[in-house]
Amino acid sequence: MDRMACVDVAALPLQLIVRRNAGWGEQPVAVLDRDRAQGKVLWVNERARAAGVLPGMTYVAALSLCRTLRAGEVPRGEIEEAVVAVTRRLGRLTPAVEPATDEPGVFWLDASGLRLLHDSLLEWARLVRSTLEREEHLVASVVVGFTRFGVYANARSVRGILVFRSAADEEARARTVSLDRLALEPSAREMLFKLGVCTVGAFADLPSDGIEKRLGPTAWRVYRLARGDFQAPVASHLPPAEPVRRIVLDTGEEDVTRVVALVEGMLRELVGELAARDHALAELQIALRFEDGSRHHESIRPAAPTRDVTQLLELVSLRLASVEFPDRASEVSVAAAGQGSERVQLDLFDEKPSRDLAAANRAIARVRAELGDDSVVHAALRDGHLPEALFTWERLDRIHDAAPEKRAQHGSPGLVRRLSIPAVPLPPRPRQEPDGWMLRGLEQGPVIRVLGPYIVAGGWWRRKVHREYHYAETQDGEILWVYYDRVRRRWFLQGRVE
Repeated sequence: MDRMACVDVAALPLQLIVRRNAGWGEQPVAVLDRDRAQGKVLWVNERARAAGVLPGMTYVAALSLCRTLRAGEVPRGEIEEAVVAVTRRLGRLTPAVEPATDEPGVFWLDASGLRLLHDSLLEWARLVRSTLEREEHLVASVVVGFTRFGVYANARSVRGILVFRSAADEEARARTVSLDRLALEPSAREMLFKLGVCTVGAFADLPSDGIEKRLGPTAWRVYRLARGDFQAPVASHLPPAEPVRRIVLDTGEEDVTRVVALVEGMLRELVGELAARDHALAELQIALRFEDGSRHHESIRPAAPTRDVTQLLELVSLRLASVEFPDRASEVSVAAAGQGSERVQLDLFDEKPSRDLAAANRAIARVRAELGDDSVVHAALRDGHLPEALFTWERLDRIHDAAPEKRAQHGSPGLVRRLSIPAVPLPPRPRQEPDGWMLRGLEQGPVIRVLGPYIVAGGWWRRKVHREYHYAETQDGEILWVYYDRVRRRWFLQGRVE
């Protein structure tokens, strides 16, 4: 009998947003269709589900159930890229991979004949799971069985690996799976729960009359799958391999300009091949091999997927100009990663905003190409106790439209607090100050007003902290943010307010 497997990368968009935000792994997390109060919850992790948060709820309703819920959006392009990457990775372990079209993260695999290559299907399933965790940093459940719906339903309800010895065992366990684990519309799920239908078995035992009319086409499809009406084999949908070009040089090359010229010829071919697939170039991998046997690798990403060879060559020139060749280059390889190109409708009226985000992103791409991928960063908020622990620096790939909070009715702009990390030690404050506290020297003048203290204390889980923060206004109008450290018995300058 043919064997089939299902890999469920549980809530793939959820894992992507957790991977992107450090510190969210131990928190209840949800993915929204839009980051607004009325945004709909699409995916939730187990901690959020335990608090009562379910897909289909609004963000404000979910927050009423779980005040510590972390939520955000995941772009569709990021999800599609992850599905392609996982499909390509699984294609190395099985002859056929079929990703689900309506549930990103679900993949059906052909497991027939693999016993000839592996000691057992259990060992193969362990290999699949460990490969995804090691190479893609994604946690998945793997179920090996006999039917398409059987392995799917069990994969959605199990954490880890499960291999069935018989089709009867697979069907018996699938019937016990709760309906909230399947991709049902919230309205259909709630209606079934009111009728006392909470499991796959109870749902499959319902009479077929009126299922589609009352519960909708999605529930009707799940119903027919649960009853075994569809037993299609796995249809392989492996994505095409990334295009690669390679040139082996008869005589070594040490001139960067000529190496860029070689890359240009290969780049035009790669862009043309991607265009034939209706893709644009999202990332360019350049590998150099030198006569002394050493290798050098560079990764270049434009501001947005593009087919503009001139823009790409500018980035290549900037990146390779900073590379020191240890010897003559004997081989040049170029690989292109594509992404589906967007079709943008032309506006009826040409409105030019004051901020050109496309130009800003192109400038950032040039800086990255010349100085490295980690040269452009931005501050990202995170949970912390001390002011310097409330944010971290993360790589900035592109600039998005600003979404400022609504200002007060008087329209006064907010103040900016600039931090000094680490804090700057200040000279001891004299007990007698006949001319005022000369906090910053004679240039700024004496301190004329001090607000505070605002105490930050604690830190018993690491080391004791007791800081008394003040706002000190100098004679020239500068507002400084200082604190007195009771533990070290010294004043420090934490920053200033502008």
